[in-house]
Amino acid sequence: MFCYQCQEAARGIACDIRGICGKEPEVSDLQDMLIWVTKGLSYWNLKAKEYGIKDDEVNLFVAEALFATITNVNFSAKRISQMIDKAIELRDRIKEEFLKAYEKKHGKKFNEKVPEPADWSTPGGMSVYELKGAEVGVLLDKNEDIRSLKQFLIYGLKGVAAYADHAYILKHTNDEILYFIQKGLVETLRNDITADELVGLILETGKYAVEVMALLDKANTSTYGHPEITKVYTGTYNTPAILVSGHDLLDLEELLKQTEGTGIKVYTHGEMLPAHAYPELKKYKHLAGNFGNSWWKQDKEFEEFGGAILMTTNCLVPPKETYKDRVFTTGLVGFDGVTHIPNRVDGKPKDFSPVIQKALELGPIPERPGKELTIGFAHDQVSKVLDSVLEAVKAGKIKKFFVMAGCDGRHSSREYYTEFAKKLPNDTVILTAGCAKYRYNKLDLGDIDGIPRVLDAGQCNDSYSLAVTALKLKEILGLDDINELPIEYNIAWYEQKAVAVLLALLYLGVRKIKLGPTLPAFLSPNVLKVVAEKFNISTISDVENDIKTMLA
Repeated sequence: MFCYQCQEAARGIACDIRGICGKEPEVSDLQDMLIWVTKGLSYWNLKAKEYGIKDDEVNLFVAEALFATITNVNFSAKRISQMIDKAIELRDRIKEEFLKAYEKKHGKKFNEKVPEPADWSTPGGMSVYELKGAEVGVLLDKNEDIRSLKQFLIYGLKGVAAYADHAYILKHTNDEILYFIQKGLVETLRNDITADELVGLILETGKYAVEVMALLDKANTSTYGHPEITKVYTGTYNTPAILVSGHDLLDLEELLKQTEGTGIKVYTHGEMLPAHAYPELKKYKHLAGNFGNSWWKQDKEFEEFGGAILMTTNCLVPPKETYKDRVFTTGLVGFDGVTHIPNRVDGKPKDFSPVIQKALELGPIPERPGKELTIGFAHDQVSKVLDSVLEAVKAGKIKKFFVMAGCDGRHSSREYYTEFAKKLPNDTVILTAGCAKYRYNKLDLGDIDGIPRVLDAGQCNDSYSLAVTALKLKEILGLDDINELPIEYNIAWYEQKAVAVLLALLYLGVRKIKLGPTLPAFLSPNVLKVVAEKFNISTISDVENDIKTMLA
């Protein structure tokens, strides 16, 4: 295996024995194989598109395949192998449709040379897939800079694909976004592609990252209402309980409906915290609060929780044997030996009865005291208090805003973000989204004229809200450049959704971003130099120096 897509790549280079995330080598190779055959599927699907053939199943599958390979989504060799089977089946189907359409139009057979994954077919199943995956993984491209740029593009596409899948689940889709994902994948098959062409595609990925986050924002708010400023309890009650982690709001809603009247209380974990701010979800009285912190503390917090646990979308940590029997996965999440809740069929809700039954069998969890977190500062709510914010800015009571969005992670170096928040002057406000906030959202940082010093917009995809807020301020203040705003960007990254968010910020013109705790291992020295110079991106250093520099 050779994997360096996340911030915790071993030695800052790559995981080549076993993933720091817990991914086994065979799973890593199978995921590389899935990406490779999905490129072949995308090749034929784009050809078919030219002849008016549209296959919604293919379009969705490509997004799902990329999402399934994001860090901490699917650790199951069996599930990934089944997805490879599906990719080949869909590839051959859409290929056949294209070939018929081509021959009908031109009166002759299609006879062009095609990329290897567009035609590859060797029997043998999982064992053959694993061997081929090891051959066609990251190191297939020998030129370090081209390899770096191709992987940068693919990781951005993975983030866009994840958000597109989230939106699709809520019946919101955009074919242009899905076809761009396929175009990007197919372009990485070219041996003659130039660095400039790849840079162009990477920047274009930022455009589609903005569009897909806007699409998901529309999906969430049209389904569940605009987030409202809400206080969320972090303690637990002495009743049967289910803890929901991940990102999927529809999974949570269906579970809430199915647990009404059962005596079970439902809690959120990690990136599900923002669910409490949506009117159509907070109306469920047994949505009791948020337990725990960000994803990487699962091994301790899931064990401590005591109830049933439902893992939606990404951010799964390989579960310990001590609590593995009460963990359930659903959607694209996979781990061998864990009960999986199947997808919806014929428009019917998922059946969460196994999760509910487990919660009832386990009985009441311990009662624990907690505090209240204030959330719900998405763009709609911020716009309602914008006059107060502007008054505070004009009066000098708010000197600067610090966007501290992104991902959390397990490395001790991330304590930097806690110290950074603590040491910011009292006339500054933190704008946050994603699980990075768990480094400081329980600190008592106070407020400025009633405006909390930590404004939590929601999940990682709600970084879109922060961008909307910044653009609104730019418009109101009559500025020509978003970088003229009193906003500094100190972004923490971990996985590929964060790569998409970063590209979205770059597309919107944001410069002088500090990125940490380390710069991506997938950026070669030459590519890193170009990125740093072109976009003025730098890594974090020490807290005092960074605050001094950013306040200046």
